[in-house]
Amino acid sequence: MYKAEYTMQQLFEADVHYGHKKNLWNPKMASYIYGVKNGMHIIDIRKTFVMLAEALNAVRDVAAKNGRILFVGTKPQASDIISENARRCGQYYVNHRWLGGMLTNWDTVSKSVKTLQKCEEKLSEEESELTKKEQLRLARKIEKLQNILGGIRSMGGVPDMIFVIDTNEHKIAIQEAKKLGISVVAMVDTNSDFSGVDYIIPANDDATRSIKFIASLISDAIIDGVGYALSESGVDIGASSELSEIEKSSTSSRKKGDVTEKE
Repeated sequence: MYKAEYTMQQLFEADVHYGHKKNLWNPKMASYIYGVKNGMHIIDIRKTFVMLAEALNAVRDVAAKNGRILFVGTKPQASDIISENARRCGQYYVNHRWLGGMLTNWDTVSKSVKTLQKCEEKLSEEESELTKKEQLRLARKIEKLQNILGGIRSMGGVPDMIFVIDTNEHKIAIQEAKKLGISVVAMVDTNSDFSGVDYIIPANDDATRSIKFIASLISDAIIDGVGYALSESGVDIGASSELSEIEKSSTSSRKKGDVTEKE
């Protein structure tokens, strides 16, 4: 069994325990709430500690079977963290906007990815033949497609699992995942609905520190699983430059981020 290295104190220091104002709560979260302080719900991080371990084991198992894992988080304080941690473990991400049908209508998404690639090729190969206005128009189209599809352009098919920041924000993503039988891991705050989530991580999904801490643990678990998969396939892990770079990144110290004020 995979054993992640984190402590209750680290969860506390990362502000994982801070929920929303008590009048904004979702009653489904009652069993994960420790109490109220200054009008704010406090998450029971004793339960977070245990449920996070279960989620990390599930993530690691998917990675160990060469599964694809998609990080999903589009709110401003999560966007960069999501892309950074997905890239760090060689996985995929959506961090700007979730398009309806991104999973359930994968054929259409694949066509859009091909359109992005063709536009990039055209701008690179025919730049001298295009007018400045045409170049600008093409560059804007590329930027728009890149923001939406950049993190999944090399995914090659629907993922085996998704990791979600803010279940309220990404109900459609979760619904699509469930329709396709894709496992869902999610950070679930006191105002959240966890319907369709297979592995709940009761946690503050608004504070940068909290998101960064949990996302980095998810990334670490994936790296461990990928390492196992490579060793099982007979790959010399020590000689794998790609995995070496991933491992270096995973062992770097986690910096504390800013906290976004909650309602």
